[in-house]
Amino acid sequence: MTTVILWSDYVSPYAYVAKAWAYELERDYAIALDWRPYSLDIGIIQQPVESRDAHHWRRVRYAYMDARRFAAKQGLTLMGPKKIYDAKPINTGMLYAKQHCVLRPYTDLAFDRFWRRAIDPSDVTAVEALLAEAGAPLGFPDFLAGAGGLEHDRLRNEAEAAGVFGVPTFVFDGELFFGGDRIGLLRERLDEKGVARR
Repeated sequence: MTTVILWSDYVSPYAYVAKAWAYELERDYAIALDWRPYSLDIGIIQQPVESRDAHHWRRVRYAYMDARRFAAKQGLTLMGPKKIYDAKPINTGMLYAKQHCVLRPYTDLAFDRFWRRAIDPSDVTAVEALLAEAGAPLGFPDFLAGAGGLEHDRLRNEAEAAGVFGVPTFVFDGELFFGGDRIGLLRERLDEKGVARR
């Protein structure tokens, strides 16, 4: 089966609204989506909050307004976060969920809870509870402190070496498609390559 890599981040509004489109892609084509975490460093991308000028604040406000338009079409709640978080714990949870075959329920819960301001993505205990709710066994803190945390960091380096700079980024046959608005182009490429439709 053809694999399409999807780099994602639970604290990215654009990754959140692209989730449904990713599910549709997997439903429509004989592909396996390989979800991988790519934790964005928002302080670098958008500048630290304390040093943002009026121009940067306009960009931030526009980004959330834009993402909310897409969220509204899906009936999603998207409340902007109150601060910049360390998303490594919740994103490493993606790896733990994959390991225990509960990726989709965890992904649905993680996105929904964060964008309703119902979870702190850096709170390891809260992430473990979310994983348990999705059906994973306990043991996430040790996973995060050990092999899981190392794998998260290794994947981030792998993503950047491949040219990834943001989320969501789909990768098919070595070609990057950044942003949910590029899924149409990805579908064209899948058709061109003869990937079967379901």
